[in-house]
Amino acid sequence: MSLGFTRRLAGLVFGAMAWLLFVGSAHAVLQVDVTRGNVEPLPIAIPDFIATEPTPTVAGPLPQLGADLAAVIAADLRRSGLFRPLDRSAFISTPQSADVRPRFANWRAIASQALVTGQVSIRSDGLMVAEFRLWDVLAEAQLTGLRYTAQPGDWRRIAHKIADSIYQRLTGEDGYFDSRVVYIAESGDKLKRRKRLAIMDQDGYNHLYLTNGDDLVLTPRFSPNRQEITYLAYYNDQPRVYLYNLDTGKHEVLGDFPNMTFAPRFSPDGNKVIMSLAESGNSDIYEMDLRTRRVRRLTSHPAIDTSPSYSPDGRHIVFNSGRGGSQQLYVMRADGEDVKRISFGKGRYATPVWSPRGDLIAFTKIGDSKFRIGVMRPDGSGERLLTDSYQDEAPTWSPNGRVLMFFRLSRQSGATSLWSVDLTGYNERQVPTPLDASDPAWSPILAK
Repeated sequence: MSLGFTRRLAGLVFGAMAWLLFVGSAHAVLQVDVTRGNVEPLPIAIPDFIATEPTPTVAGPLPQLGADLAAVIAADLRRSGLFRPLDRSAFISTPQSADVRPRFANWRAIASQALVTGQVSIRSDGLMVAEFRLWDVLAEAQLTGLRYTAQPGDWRRIAHKIADSIYQRLTGEDGYFDSRVVYIAESGDKLKRRKRLAIMDQDGYNHLYLTNGDDLVLTPRFSPNRQEITYLAYYNDQPRVYLYNLDTGKHEVLGDFPNMTFAPRFSPDGNKVIMSLAESGNSDIYEMDLRTRRVRRLTSHPAIDTSPSYSPDGRHIVFNSGRGGSQQLYVMRADGEDVKRISFGKGRYATPVWSPRGDLIAFTKIGDSKFRIGVMRPDGSGERLLTDSYQDEAPTWSPNGRVLMFFRLSRQSGATSLWSVDLTGYNERQVPTPLDASDPAWSPILAK
């Protein structure tokens, strides 16, 4: 049965026009530095989008849709930790049209440095048109402006796209709001947990269960370039690696491996899956070509090798191994040669995952009776711990490589929940889920 989950936009238009009509300064200087720790968030005003027609929509009356669009944009930017959307009660005036130059003095008076104006309408063919402009209040200049056309039911995704555009223009880096997260939803008795595959937007909305919980599922991972997920499931108590197509809802068995299988993960081109297979009490790393289904062994060592992850260029693999006497991180070439240890800190290291930017490797560090999320450079230098809780595990990167999501086990209640933290370590936030949650995996930015 098709889930239709990709929610493709009908006639999405990225308005190649940037609306330079009102540019007042050729060199606006407003920019947010994403590399500084504990940065002061940029004050930004985001009034409700103006409703230009009173036509009802599937999301409700049009004026409410304008308010909802602005609210989602503000929530996305606030969660990044880089922006501080101003309280609407402080607004001296509100825009009457997105086509009218703002009265910048009114926005400077409330200490706003950036302003977003927008409007939304429903065309005669039933499609929604949403457009916005981003203004530098101090320079009195328009920074960008785009128009989107979509089905009214896709309004949340349009809001995420607008937030991505604002983030990109003000930080100089790609946004990450128009993305999804697949994870394991947990319920039931602690000794007999029911674990289901679930998926949602990165902000916790549009939640959907992908499996019914009859079979135990673990370690889901997104394909970097297809609407596919790979995951491990126990069918009749036998571990199997599955490929799940989100467009069709079809589950496909990648292999009935005779022994334990761990943490399958895609290659950067989406054509291979890498995993660890256990045999006679030992595990090594293997690679499967998804086109031929041929399996190639990459490591052969008496110690346990597991949790492999490719570099974004596909040339190297990071994994954890006990071959040095304790659980540490190693990097090798994609053919299994030239293995080098990169972690040398106190404690043990697990679940490494390479940043999509290629500059960092995230990991779980175990020591001092705690599990923490940390990052280091691919050569092992610059190690930093980003969290300090009882048990934080299984980091996954946002599409732009600036935020990590992970799951946290509460020492008091035993509940598991999803959390995010940026690379400064200061902006830590819980991600809402209906049930307990673990093993998150962040998708790439959704296809346009």
